Amino acid sequence: MSRVVMRGHRMAMQVGIDSFVETVVGLGRTAAEAGGERVRELLEEVELADRSGVDVYGIGEHHREEYIASSPAVLLAAAAARTKRIRLTSAVTVLSSDDPVRVFQDFATLDLVSQGRAEIIVGRGSFIESYQLFGYDTQHYDELFTEKLELLLRLREETRVTWKGRHRSALTGQGVWPRPMQAMLPIRLGVGGTPQSFVRAGTLGLPLTVAVIGGEPQRFRPLVDLYREAGRRAGHAAEALDVAVHAIGFVAETTQEAAETLWPAYATTFARIGKERGWPPPTRAAFDAQCGELGAFFVGDAGTVAAKMRRVSEALGGVSRVTLMMSGGPLPHTAMLRAINLLGTRVAMQIKDIG
Repeated sequence: MSRVVMRGHRMAMQVGIDSFVETVVGLGRTAAEAGGERVRELLEEVELADRSGVDVYGIGEHHREEYIASSPAVLLAAAAARTKRIRLTSAVTVLSSDDPVRVFQDFATLDLVSQGRAEIIVGRGSFIESYQLFGYDTQHYDELFTEKLELLLRLREETRVTWKGRHRSALTGQGVWPRPMQAMLPIRLGVGGTPQSFVRAGTLGLPLTVAVIGGEPQRFRPLVDLYREAGRRAGHAAEALDVAVHAIGFVAETTQEAAETLWPAYATTFARIGKERGWPPPTRAAFDAQCGELGAFFVGDAGTVAAKMRRVSEALGGVSRVTLMMSGGPLPHTAMLRAINLLGTRVAMQIKDIG
């Protein structure tokens, strides 16, 4: 069971980890050897997170050489067999380029393997490789997502679905199995900074995960308010309009150690992404600013990270969960294990009474 404590209409905040399962290619190893080692490390990390008190572990779908997360449900199922209480989720599933029937079946199966601990976070994806890979046109970027989300929600509610859309063959009452252990398989909507996405989540009454990966977190408050107002207008109860935050973070014994450990991995990853997208290379000064009190990164000792979680929750009008993207590629595995243990044993205990 996840560590969720109801207090009136409020819940204790959950802490979690998100991973794209980044690996380091080269270094005299084949891609298969590097991948096999990284998967072994991943499973060790999830097992430790489970033992340490971390509430949720998410794996984000990517289709790139440096990531091993093209099939999150498979990795999460392997983790499910080796854990007891931690919730397991995608972070995110790129629904626009996937088949909603298959997504539902995969995560319903994961729910059975995990005995009711599966979740799905769906989104349109920040990378677009999967669209061409699976034969979809990015010109239909939003239309694909809207249509497939509608079908996924129908599949959650009905075993036999009659449905027709533009981008997938119709369903005429076929049964979709297996059914999950949870009566209603949790589905969250992952969003960046697009107002329409916040309104969509509120109108549908779906829980929201906001990617806060730069700037000042409080700048998202108008969008979160927009989400809550859209949900209220659609007739959804306030407690159903749940907000979580995904952010870059790292925990160590001291704040200086946390920053010094994360910076090389962060710089490597964002220099590569920035080169592809025409961004300037990352600088240490900008990184340090984001690690500061008003920045978006949750980097520091346990007290510093917990204090920022409190501030961000207050700034956004209350959040139920914060999941940290802690790089697992260039970052040493031993440092990841120490960070996971601190997140579960110290940070989680310090923020258990806020929501």
